[in-house]
Order: sequence, then structure tokens, then C-alpha cells
Amino acid sequence: MKIVITGASGFIGSSLCSSLLENGSEDLTLISRTTLQTAAGERFIVPEINGDTDWANVLYGRHAVIHTAALAHVMNDSLSDPMLEYRQTNVHGTLNLASQAAAAGVKRFVFISSIGVNGNTNFKPFTEADTPNPAELYAQSKFEAEEGLWEIQRETGMEVVIIRPPLVYGRNAPGNFGKLVRWVNKELPLPLGSIHNQRSLVALDNLVDLIITCIDHPAAANQVFLAGDGQDLSTTELLRGVAIAAGKPSRLIPIPSSLLMFGATLLGKKAVAQRLLGSLQVDISKARDLLGWEPPISVEEGLRRCFSKD
Repeated sequence: MKIVITGASGFIGSSLCSSLLENGSEDLTLISRTTLQTAAGERFIVPEINGDTDWANVLYGRHAVIHTAALAHVMNDSLSDPMLEYRQTNVHGTLNLASQAAAAGVKRFVFISSIGVNGNTNFKPFTEADTPNPAELYAQSKFEAEEGLWEIQRETGMEVVIIRPPLVYGRNAPGNFGKLVRWVNKELPLPLGSIHNQRSLVALDNLVDLIITCIDHPAAANQVFLAGDGQDLSTTELLRGVAIAAGKPSRLIPIPSSLLMFGATLLGKKAVAQRLLGSLQVDISKARDLLGWEPPISVEEGLRRCFSKD
């Protein structure tokens, strides 16, 4: 198959490219904002993905588009409307790409969304059938993109597959997992030794395997899938697992989560505390039942690969 991958130099996209190449997929068109040094395939540098990006030279003759590129963090607090920044890339950029893909005859569009579309916390595992409840601007932009993709699908017949991963971890992971790794590597004492929440994660290799399954699996057409390892951990268990994989001591102080939440709220860090202390579980049975998919590696192996040199 002739496959277009956006975000090919990013955390997910670069691993996806490597895995496809290792499995013999040579006809790849790779889209990135910077020059790709190692990945094979036809390469295009696209400095900005928005509603005006011209994809004419990229899409014709291709069978599938895997859209991993996204704006994940708007850090400039001086912006009067940060949602506008998210929409430019994550909504208008996605729908412009999808519209041009459909016009070019692309058969399937695989969109990497976010579990944040379902919500930030839960008391029972999220499923694909749950009513969306995005609580943050990034998740809201992903939800709006999903809604637009379904409209394009209805109008054009191009197949759409949406994958919503929770926190993705792996070597050199950005975001919250990267922060956890830095805390453990510095051997800092952390007041997180008595957290009894349950959180679903997805190892990068597991997410990539699910994406590849969705490229041409007949049953994946026009479906939403939640991604995960199939094994949930508390924040305390995750930090201990990271420490073991990194060969570091876990310096965790047992402080009740209620006290931590109270303190974080007083400091204006309630959202940060919710990610560490609250539960967020996903049910991956739809991918298992409909696609016959199983996460190929365990959490322990996924954490080991974060630090392994092989």
C-alpha cells in the first residue's frame, strides 16, 4: 500500500515509520516540519498544517493517510484565544487534509485523536460508546476534528478510523510521562507513595501496532477505537515500575491523596493533581473483539524499552 504519514518526525510518527519499514512497507510518503535524517520513503517538509495547506503533490495515488501530526500544547499565556491556535492545526488542518485526501481518491484516513475526547477522569472504564465530554482545549479540538471527519466520510465515502490513546509512553516520551521519568532519574523524594487510583496507559509499540492493524483491516472502517495496554496501574505502581526499569531507587513518601489534592487546589494546580491522583481507565475490548487485536507487549516490557539500549 502507498501510505502517507503526517508528523513523521514526531514521537508517534517516527516510531510508526520505523515499524512499517521494518515490516517491508517501502512505499511511504512522510510529512514532517523538519528534515528526516533516517527514515526511508518520499519526504515532504510541510512547515505548517492548517486550513490553507496545499496537499496536491502528496495525496494522489495514495491508499491511506495516517494523521499523527497535531498541536498538543499552546504554551503562550499571552494569547487571547488559545483555542484558535488549536483549531487552526487540529481542526482546520485535519479537515483540510481529509477533504483533499477524499478528493484525491484516498481510501482510508486514520486519525490519532485523544482519550481526552471521552473525558479527564472516570469511575468506570471509558468505551467508544460513551458520550464525548472533552474537558480541555486540546481534547475539544480533537473532538471537533472527529465530528468534521464523520461529515466528510458521509459526504465522500472515504473510510475513517479514529484511535483515541491515553497517555503514551516510550523512549524519549514528551509530556507528562517525560516529567515522571525526569523525576525518577533525579532520585527526588515524591509524595506519591500511597495513591490507589487506576490509570490506563499505552506503550508506544502497542499503539503503533494498533495503528498498523487499522490501516487495512476491513472491520476497522468507520470505527472509533480506544487504545491501551490492557493493564492498569496506580500512579504509585507506575512510578515504581519506571524506577525499576531505569535502575533507580523509588523514593516515594506515602501521603494520602486527599491531602495532596487539597494542597494542589490551594496552589492552583488542581488539573495537574487530577492527572496524578485521579483514575482514567479505558476498555479496549472493541479492538480485541472486532479486530482480533491484542497489545503485543506488557507494561513491564514497555517500561523496559523506555530505557533499554537495544
